[in-house]
Amino acid sequence: MAEYGSSNLITTKKERRKPPLVVFGIAFGEVSYLDYEPNSKLKVPQADLLVFFRQMSVMLKSGVPLSQALELLAENMTNKEFGSNIFDVSKRLGSGEELSTSLNNYPRIFSPIMIGLIEAGEAGGILSEVLERLASLIEAQSKIKGQITGALIYPIAILVLAVTISLALLIFIVPTFDDMFKSMGAELPALTSFMLILSRLVTSLGFLIIAPLASFICFYLFKTSYSTKSGRLFFDKLILKLPLFGDLILKSELASMSDTLSTLINSGISIVEAIERCINSSNNEVIRTALRRSISLVTQGQELSTSLETSKVIPRLLVSMIKIGEETGALSFMLENLANFYKREVEEAVTVLTKAMEPAVIFVVAAIVGTIVISLYLPMFSLINEMG
Repeated sequence: MAEYGSSNLITTKKERRKPPLVVFGIAFGEVSYLDYEPNSKLKVPQADLLVFFRQMSVMLKSGVPLSQALELLAENMTNKEFGSNIFDVSKRLGSGEELSTSLNNYPRIFSPIMIGLIEAGEAGGILSEVLERLASLIEAQSKIKGQITGALIYPIAILVLAVTISLALLIFIVPTFDDMFKSMGAELPALTSFMLILSRLVTSLGFLIIAPLASFICFYLFKTSYSTKSGRLFFDKLILKLPLFGDLILKSELASMSDTLSTLINSGISIVEAIERCINSSNNEVIRTALRRSISLVTQGQELSTSLETSKVIPRLLVSMIKIGEETGALSFMLENLANFYKREVEEAVTVLTKAMEPAVIFVVAAIVGTIVISLYLPMFSLINEMG
């Protein structure tokens, strides 16, 4: 059972504290975790969780009692709402709860993987080591997520800029040329006629009504479909088939899966339970489906490597390396190596993708804007040639 500090001291601190002045919902003065009530619906950034687990591990290794460590963290957190929840956890320890049981009251903060690892750490007496592994796991997954986000942001931002510029040209510039071409009475090239028709469409009242409505309907249908298991499986399959990006996303999922399985197994959690908890951490339904099939086969007595062989999404390399790990009794070590391998693959893919996307996106933007501009000047060139 976890140790617990003085509850009288906690009560005294709360009674002596002067609450901040609140005007129109805005707090003036010093704000403390004591000013918030525990919130089971609170979501916490991964960066805050990383700091929490790492500092907890350091304090426990330094001999600080668990309850006191939680109180100190709650008091010094910049995220005071998170601090309030941690303070509540420290109080629950005083009533006899284990740390894993107390943290389970906040499922939107602490995932099943985190709870499972902490349970294993409590059972094996290695809580501080498990907390450090958790911090490393969160750090690695956040790094991969950041790399993929960084690779996607630039091309998306440029494409949005291209669409904005194109719409601005079609709405504000092209109509002025339309009036001029009508007064000239000249025969227009096909490209120019197409741009004028497109401009009239974009500036029409029907388009202004239909376009937002159609966008809303498409978004609603996508969201409704993606909320179902079959719909999510369909769209996640499409995502993995995307040129360049699909392979990058698959490798990031495999890195995360290998890292999570390695951490769970290394902490003493059984293969079946490790796979079950790994399913909850995956963001891709294709991977989740492969792991669900794997569980049913492993429970029937098959090896993990054999259970993954039938999956079309799991690479042969990963299956072969897991098989070697099972045969040598070093499965956790082999999974850790696989995680590191796929992390390097993601880093290299992001570097290559970023270098390739930059000129490609600029070319696409230039082509779109250039086509509009050229279409407007083609009739003038034709007129000059006729006059010459």
